[in-house]
Amino acid sequence: MNLSKPVTEIIPRRFSCRTYLEAPIEETPRKALAEAAEAVREGPRGTPVRFRLIASTRDDTEALRGLGTYGFVRGASGFIVGAATVGEAWLEDYGHAMEKLVLLATDLGLGTCWLGGSFTRSSFSRAIAAAEVERVPAVAALGVMPDLDAARNGVIRRRVGGDQRLPWESIFSNGRFGVPLTPETAGAFAAVLDMVRLAPSASNKQPWRIVREGDSWHFFLKRTPGYAAGLAGRLLKVEDIQRVDIGIAMCHFELTARELGLPGAWAVRAPQIGAPDPLVEYVVTWEHQGDEITAPRERP
Repeated sequence: MNLSKPVTEIIPRRFSCRTYLEAPIEETPRKALAEAAEAVREGPRGTPVRFRLIASTRDDTEALRGLGTYGFVRGASGFIVGAATVGEAWLEDYGHAMEKLVLLATDLGLGTCWLGGSFTRSSFSRAIAAAEVERVPAVAALGVMPDLDAARNGVIRRRVGGDQRLPWESIFSNGRFGVPLTPETAGAFAAVLDMVRLAPSASNKQPWRIVREGDSWHFFLKRTPGYAAGLAGRLLKVEDIQRVDIGIAMCHFELTARELGLPGAWAVRAPQIGAPDPLVEYVVTWEHQGDEITAPRERP
């Protein structure tokens, strides 16, 4: 996936756009996004995934017929639809893989909005011909944005606090929980963590928690009581969407780290770090590879 601009410029531009012009996506960005979607085959931890862009064109305005309307999203002229094979890390892998496509759509000048929950038994599942072993935990609406300021400051966006982010000391820790990690002590990774803070999440709950331990960055999920992992979610067959959120945060972390010359790899290595409460659980670790850069770079 080739981006025309640095990811540290693209991530701050992305926001959940819920109202679009009722116009088809131009051919050049539509083809670029469709080709990128077709090329995605695997998540960072090996889950088989596949994606498809379903979009109306000037010659085919009926492409979206039967997909329905969702929540407060109006006028979308396309959807990124994916399916993942169910396995150990399938939800995180799905979130990571689809967020890359969302960022590409942003780079191409399109508006996007994540729609999560469960689409396994929906028209989206039929549109991608999901197999018995596959699930569709989320899709992304996209389209041509109207006036940018109006889109960013819509009533619904203000209501859900779309631009509000938890402070550093609430989500990043140094060595163990309860010891805040500051931008100064994060060094070169300060910009990486800034991009994680900007990641989208269901209801803007920002469930990721990251603990630095030397050259290792341990990702934890801080569950929100009442979300899909509970009994109600299982009965309603709603996917554990906060695990998808962790995958989105992983995507922001990895893309930014690689762009800034901070190579590494994902590994599952549960640290000897006590969780602050039962709602916090370990997910994955980014193992930085190479010499640590301690001097902070300019933050975007």
